[in-house]
Amino acid sequence: MPSFQRTRGTFALGVAAFAVMLVVVVIGVSALRSASADTQSEVLATATPVPVLSVQYEDAAQAESRFPALITARRESTLGFPQGGQIRHLDVDVGDEVAQGQILGRLDVRALEAQRQAAQADVVAARAEARLATVTLDRQRQLVAQGHVSEQVLDEVSARAEAAAARIEAAVATEAALAVQIELSALTAPYAGIVTARHFDDGASVGPGVPVLTLVEAGVLEVRVGLPARDAAYLDPGRPYHVELANGDSLMAVFRAATGVIDARDRSISAVFDVPEDAPAPAGATARLVLPYQLEERGFWAPVAALSEGRRGLWSVYALVPDAQAFILEPRPVEILHTERDRVYLRGAVQTDELILAGGVHRVAPGQRVRPAREG
Repeated sequence: MPSFQRTRGTFALGVAAFAVMLVVVVIGVSALRSASADTQSEVLATATPVPVLSVQYEDAAQAESRFPALITARRESTLGFPQGGQIRHLDVDVGDEVAQGQILGRLDVRALEAQRQAAQADVVAARAEARLATVTLDRQRQLVAQGHVSEQVLDEVSARAEAAAARIEAAVATEAALAVQIELSALTAPYAGIVTARHFDDGASVGPGVPVLTLVEAGVLEVRVGLPARDAAYLDPGRPYHVELANGDSLMAVFRAATGVIDARDRSISAVFDVPEDAPAPAGATARLVLPYQLEERGFWAPVAALSEGRRGLWSVYALVPDAQAFILEPRPVEILHTERDRVYLRGAVQTDELILAGGVHRVAPGQRVRPAREG
């Protein structure tokens, strides 16, 4: 009996010892797990959150080229008087809308009016002399027929009659010339438009052809842009193209024509596009012509903010290399294939589905530990 009790007691002590060891192991494992979790939490807490992008390569891309353009009026004229003189009055000012044929101003024509009246009097006198010469010629013909005067006298009278008729024509021509000068003293609008400049005021003396007013055609605008010969060759007459305005608006302008001649200064061809009448664009506004094209290069799109400029003008992006529970930033060289607004088309030392930094390159450094804040 005592031996049985001793064996029973030994077994109980072994079970108790095993239980104690099991508790110690559980506590140790829990402590290790807690320490590991604390370490991981500490790593994630110290890693900088950054925006990232998953790289997706494409065999080709739909890209857009943008070319500086200018919106202008189809017609813009600097108006002046064909003849010099003193401005009697100008009836329009800057900003006034005028109709085609409207009188915009006049010169002082009092001297011309007096000359015209004198020319009209000369016409009357010449006609009176011509009538007298005609009557005298008829009488001399009768006398010659009766033998009372010689043929010489008849010839002289006939010459005077012809001279009187010529003086009528000269006087009429002088009057007509003065009438034209008086008519040209009125400055008229060659087309409907808006006065954009007034260079003189009433009473000023101007010479022939000196600019007095500047007129811009109203409501008829066009886009003028210089294009490389390759791009100009693909334009289709009558087709609308996208134009972006400097204020953020956009419009569709219809291609009208291109010069087909390469400008020696900038090696471009001038192209003209018609602007719709209801377009929200004033004359003189700057714009950009947008031309789509197929980019036959394998690459991937990334924000411009993802680029970091390296030495010797090279570009790179930051790849996120896994490191424990975070990532390490590693610069990778890339080549810019195309730039478009706020994004670029790249190829380089990054793989498909690899994460790269999408922005904020100026706030990080190579080798820095980071974690994705978001993925796009």
